[in-house]
Amino acid sequence: MKAGTFTAILVAALLIGCTYYQTAPGYYATTPAPVNTFDNSWSAAVGAFEDQGVRIAIEDRSAGFLAGARDGIDVTAKVRTQADGSVRVEFNTAGATARDPDLINRVSRSYDRRMSR
Repeated sequence: MKAGTFTAILVAALLIGCTYYQTAPGYYATTPAPVNTFDNSWSAAVGAFEDQGVRIAIEDRSAGFLAGARDGIDVTAKVRTQADGSVRVEFNTAGATARDPDLINRVSRSYDRRMSR
């Protein structure tokens, strides 16, 4: 009787220590999705122009070029994918920049906010 009780306790202790983890159902990517894609950057640049009241005159997504104006200030954006896969965005102003010298900074901040930076 003592041997049977001892064996039962031993088997129970071994079973309690065994855990089986099953992978939850769903889709698992092998690599994380890129955070800074061309599409995200392009949308953020367009949105930044709109946020700051820059009227878009040229929107050439395939060339990565965006141009518009506000109060006599020409604003451009160039969106480029670099060799390492990162995206570079460049904003420039020309014209009557003295009317609103902070416009370029506000466009840049709007872009950063839209990119969650």
